[in-house]
Formats: sequence, structure tokens, C-alpha cells
Amino acid sequence: MNMLDTSLTLPNGQVLPNRLMKSALSEALGNENNAPDGRLGRLYSTWSRGGYGLMITGNVMVDHRQLGEPGNIVIEDERDLGPLSRWAKSSQDAGVPIWAQLNHPGRQANPLALGHTPVAPSPIAPKLPGSKTPRELRPTEIEEIIERFAIAAAVCEAAGFNGVQVQGAHGYLISQFLSPLSNQRNDDWGGDLQRRMRFGLEVVRRIRARVSPGFAVGVKLNSADFQRGGFTEDESRTVLAALAREGIDLIEVSGGSYESMAMSGTAASSTRAREAYFLEYARTVRELVGDIPLAVTGGFRTREAMERAVRAGECDVVGIGRPTITTPDAARLILEGRAETLTAHQMRYGMRGLLSKITDLKALDGVLDLSWHTDQMHRLANGQQPDLNRGQLATTIAMVRRNGRTSFRAKRGG
Repeated sequence: MNMLDTSLTLPNGQVLPNRLMKSALSEALGNENNAPDGRLGRLYSTWSRGGYGLMITGNVMVDHRQLGEPGNIVIEDERDLGPLSRWAKSSQDAGVPIWAQLNHPGRQANPLALGHTPVAPSPIAPKLPGSKTPRELRPTEIEEIIERFAIAAAVCEAAGFNGVQVQGAHGYLISQFLSPLSNQRNDDWGGDLQRRMRFGLEVVRRIRARVSPGFAVGVKLNSADFQRGGFTEDESRTVLAALAREGIDLIEVSGGSYESMAMSGTAASSTRAREAYFLEYARTVRELVGDIPLAVTGGFRTREAMERAVRAGECDVVGIGRPTITTPDAARLILEGRAETLTAHQMRYGMRGLLSKITDLKALDGVLDLSWHTDQMHRLANGQQPDLNRGQLATTIAMVRRNGRTSFRAKRGG
């Protein structure tokens, strides 16, 4: 039996037709009002024919004043219910469940899109070029943000999405609360781990209380931040054990942040060769999460590795990210045995000797690679095929046009 092609019933009764998931990829395709338009529908209609058992959208922000990048979709109320419904339907017409990934950027907010100071648990800037020092959130503002997540989830259910995924990884706001590097509060929202994880738990609780039992609620969580003094694997296991008691339907394991991009292909070559960067960690949390299914995203490239991980029970769902952009039907190719390996395209700048003397070359390459994949995603959204020959110069020019002076800060991801 091909385990990848078996269905999976989630705790809330929702059934995923197979074990391959299109993971979140920030599309940056909102219109001038940060609402979805026909481009997102076209993109997800393309993906819906790709054979995936679940699709997770890219960043859907809960506050128009706090965007991760220009073009983020924002949900604050029902004003865009029509376009949101059409977006959800573009996937469901093919029988594929679609979840919206809800997020708040915190200190990773894009200054160009924001226009004022970002907010965070503590006034500590990320170690990224051009970053602003954020303003510390007041307790009343923290409560307001929790409510914003719940409102956005309720609107997603009204629009016809099958669920939401709470983004608790990759250095965004929930992740910032979890990390002792970015959360140095001494009130009820910071200090020891129990207080640092309170924000994320309250977000999940408020959402679960606001939506119906059949509406899926998932969480994406870092295995670790991969920074000295940051959020550790032991702390992550404690958080997962707490989340398992909150009515979660799927936990996706990832890792890193835009300060340490473990999730974006910057791992050592030996790690990339093993595939599934975070699978070893996932094995250690199986008993902690009980019957809650685990998804692992990051590094899977071969059908053999995917099949082996699911068959061994190391994870229940395999997440596929950037390969879905250049190969939109990646899941179908794997499930039908027409591909043994998914091609992963990675862009790097030239003049490496010179650039390495004046900048963090790994971070710069990461930004270029993410921007190249964003360009390809936008081509799909415009009804075009990916341009695999697109070069560094064209990618850089498009990146600057989209993001201006913030272009060289890594801001893409899910």
C-alpha cells in the first residue's frame, strides 16, 4: 500500500484525502486594500489540481497596521467576505481542503508596508539589516491581538475555509513571545516558559471557542529557533504537550526564523542530504501529542523519504513548500509514481568572494531565493508558467519594486 495515498481523519472529523500538504508560502498577492482578488483564486485553482490532500495559505494578517510585507491579505471583519469565499472555493471545487494561515508579524513587520513602529513582546530589534526597534506591547494590546486572531478565524469559517493554521513559528509574534531572546517581559506574558507560552495558548483557546467543532484548528510551531539562548527543543516539547490539550487538529513542525533560516534551505549539505530537517525532532514528540496528527515540512524531496516517514509513523503528513511553485502538480506526480524526486531550485548571488566581505552572504542568498520563488508564484497567479531561467538581476529588480528599501530583509515564508 502507498501510505502517502491513504486518507487521514483529523480529531475534528475532517478527512484529508492523502498525506501530502502544500505548506504555507506567503503569496503577497493582496490588492491595494489587502483583499484577495482573481490572482489568488487562479493560483489556488492551479494548485487544487496538483493532487494535495491539504492546502495551507500564506500569511493572512489580523491587523492592517501590522503587515509582514506589502500585499499581505488582512482579515479584521467581514468586509471582504465575498472575495474570501471565492478564494476558498477555488480550492474546494477540486475537493481539496484549504486552511488559512493566521499571523501577526510583531517585530518582523515590514516598515515600508507599515509606516510606523512595529510592536513586539519587548523592545528588542531582530538581527536583520535595517530592522527597527519595536515598541513593547501593553497588556491591553496583547488581549486585543488575541481577539483579532479569533475574529479572523470566525470570518474564515464564514467564508467557507475548512480551517485555520495559527502561525507560531519562524520568528513571527507568537514565536517572539516564546523566545527568551525576544521576550524579556516580567509580567504575566513573559519570564518563565509558562508565561512566555501563554500568548500562543490564549490565541488557540479563543479561536477554538469562537469556531464550530467541525472547523479545523492547526498550529505551526518551531522545533527550535536555532539561536544561542533562544527557544529550545525541550521548551518546544513542553509547548506541544500543552497545545495537545487545547483541541488542536494538526501540528506542523518547522524551525528557525529569519535571523536563522533553518526552514529555508540554509541547512548544512549533510542535513539537506538526509531530507526532512525536523523529522528527528518530530520522532521525540509523538507520545506528547497523543492522537493529534503531525505534519513535518522542510527538506522532503524524494518519494522514498516521504513514504518511509509516514509508514514508520514519524509523521502523518508531509509538507511540501517551494517545490510546489515550480512543480504545481508535485503531489500528483509523487502519488502516481511519475516522479521519484522533486526538483528544488536554489538561487545564489555571484561575486561571492567580494559580497562575503561586505554582507552576510547566507542571508542575502536566502532573500534572493525567496524572491525568485515569489516571482514564480506571481507568474502562476497571472496564468503563466514558471520561468526557470529567470536570473539574479531580474529577480533583484522585481524584489526592489515590490518591497523598496526593505528588499534585502527576508520577509517571505509561512
